[in-house]
Amino acid sequence: MKKFEELGLSNEVLKILEKSGFVTPSEIQEKTIPLALAGKDIIGGSATGSGKTLAFASPIIENLKPGNSVQALILTPTRELAEQVARSIKRFSKNNLGILAIYGGVDIQGQIRKLPRTDVVVGTPGRILDHVQRNTLKLNNVKFLVLDEVDRMFDMGFCRDVERIIKLCPEKRQTMLFSATISDEIDDLAKKYTKNPVRVSVNSYVDHSKLEQIYYDVSPNLKFSLLVHLLNKNKTKSVMIFCNTRRNVDFVVKNLNNSGINAKAIHGGLPQNKRIRVLEEFHGKRINVMVCTDVAARGLDIKEVSLVYNYDIPPINKDYIHRIGRTARAGSDGKAVNILSDRDYENFRNILRDEFITITREELPQIQIIRTKKSYY
Repeated sequence: MKKFEELGLSNEVLKILEKSGFVTPSEIQEKTIPLALAGKDIIGGSATGSGKTLAFASPIIENLKPGNSVQALILTPTRELAEQVARSIKRFSKNNLGILAIYGGVDIQGQIRKLPRTDVVVGTPGRILDHVQRNTLKLNNVKFLVLDEVDRMFDMGFCRDVERIIKLCPEKRQTMLFSATISDEIDDLAKKYTKNPVRVSVNSYVDHSKLEQIYYDVSPNLKFSLLVHLLNKNKTKSVMIFCNTRRNVDFVVKNLNNSGINAKAIHGGLPQNKRIRVLEEFHGKRINVMVCTDVAARGLDIKEVSLVYNYDIPPINKDYIHRIGRTARAGSDGKAVNILSDRDYENFRNILRDEFITITREELPQIQIIRTKKSYY
C-alpha cells in the first residue's frame, strides 16, 4: 500500500492529513488521487465510508484559490451528506477556501448572503436549482464538478435535475462521478457528460467474512418486545435500527424510550437542525441507539456501528446491502439482525434471491411482552 506522500499531494495538505490522524490512504484514495490531480475525468465505484471525499476533493484543495465566484460544485443526494462533505473539505483545505453547504429545509436567505464569498458549493439538486432560478448562484465559472452518490440521487428521482445542473456548467471542466453501483443509467450519464473518463473501482468496504447476518421470525404483536429483549441482552456501543417509514421510526423511538432505552430518531420529516444534533450525539456516544429510515443508510460516514437491526425488511436488495453496510467495516466485526413478521416475508424473499447473501435463522428466545402505545401499521 502506498503512503499519502506518494500520491502527489502538496506538503501543506500532507501536514493537515497528519494532524488529522490520517496515516495511510484507503483503496479509493490510493487509486483516485493521482488521477484527480492529473485532471482526469473519473467514474468511481465506491461505497459510503471508503474515503472518497478526500479523493475527489484533492484537485479542488490543491488548485483552487479564493475568488469571487463558485469554482467547484459537488452534488449530493441528502442534506446530511452535503454537510459532511463540506466539513471534510474545510478540514483538508489549505487555502481558506469559501465552502458552503446548501440544501432545502433551512432558511435560504442565510445561504444567499454567503454565496458571494463562496468558492466551493456542496448541495442537493433541488436547492441548487432553486438558487439558480433566483439568480443567486451562477455556475459559469465551475472548474470542478463532482456527482457524489449518483445512484442514490437517481433513486430519489433527481435524474432530470442533475442533468439540468450539469448543462449549466462550462464544458471545459473536470468531472468526477462516484456511485456505490454503476447502472446503465449512470453509464449513459457518464458517456454524455465526461471526457475520456478513467474508471476506478474498489472492493467492498464491508468485510462480509466478519459480518454475521441472522433473522428471527415472529408474530407482529411480538416484534417490538423482541427488539427490546435483544437490545437489553446485547449491550453494544453503537446500534442502528432501520424502519421503512417515518411513522414506524417514531413508533419505535417513543416506545424504546418508554421502556428505558435512550434512543433518538432520524428521518426526512425532522427539521435539519434536529437531524444534525442527533447525528452529533450519536457520533459523540451521548446516545448509542439511533432509529432511522434509509436516509441514514446512504451518504453518512457513521463509524464503529457494531450492530444493525432491520425492524422492517426493505423492499429491494440494494437498500438491504446499504443498511448492513453500516457495520463490519475496515476489518471490524459486525452483526445484522432481521426481525421478520408476516408483513416482511415478500421483501425478505427478494433479498434472499441474492446468492451472495446468507442469513441464518435464530430460534426465538423467551421474551417478556411489552405493551406499546399506538400501532405502527
